[in-house]
Amino acid sequence: MSGRDTAPLPPAPPGPPPLPSAGFHRTADGIPAVPGAYVLLIRMGQPLSVALPGRPPVTLAAGRYLYCGSARGPGGLRARLARHLSPDKTLRWHVDRLTCGGNAVGAWIFPAGSVSGGPDWTECALAAALEGLPVPAPGFGSSDCPTCRSHLLAWPGGAGLPFVPVPD
Repeated sequence: MSGRDTAPLPPAPPGPPPLPSAGFHRTADGIPAVPGAYVLLIRMGQPLSVALPGRPPVTLAAGRYLYCGSARGPGGLRARLARHLSPDKTLRWHVDRLTCGGNAVGAWIFPAGSVSGGPDWTECALAAALEGLPVPAPGFGSSDCPTCRSHLLAWPGGAGLPFVPVPD
């Protein structure tokens, strides 16, 4: 100690609220037809080349990927995830290239209004909560988003997810 009196440090400002635990759904059965956000788990069994408009092609390695999305239209989360989990569809969104070239395993869902007194989670908030994961394709799924590097993240083995409870 230097002998100087020091004032205690003020408390740190509160950070963003923690993500709630989310249930994992392998099918659209049981998913509510309400607006919300989701994290889709996609398993790629082999490398896949993906070309986004105005960007050079990127080859995604075989492995696990997480896609952060939202469902605000008719049918909400149930309709959007039924589409993503179906291998037969017209390519419409960036993520369709992955769900048709790989295996959409299931999704963690965050229905709007599900956190009492808390925020409604958006795909951008979910991507921000996963910011420590690698970004394999900058701009993927976020071409209209000014803040996110990507809504697609690689999920290496052993990496924890903030919305998956750790078993006791």
